[in-house]
Amino acid sequence: MKHRELTFLITALLLGAVLGGLVGEVVGSFLPEGAAKTVITKSIDIGLRPTQIDFYSVAFTVGLRFKLNFMSVLVVLMVIAYFRWWYL
Repeated sequence: MKHRELTFLITALLLGAVLGGLVGEVVGSFLPEGAAKTVITKSIDIGLRPTQIDFYSVAFTVGLRFKLNFMSVLVVLMVIAYFRWWYL
């Protein structure tokens, strides 16, 4: 795999996750209450909570969190399928 293809894949996966999450929130806001709305809008937070390390003159805040919902996972899977079809 070339460096350019790997960069494209990582960028596409990140954009797919972000746009999928956004689409899930927007679509979920228009759906009536029920199972479909719950599946699309329910999200799981994975990662480390922000932790602050404070020295006398320097302070660091460290943390990384991922918010996954159904649409973001679906779009990431579609990007992977597209990549396999197009590049392999």
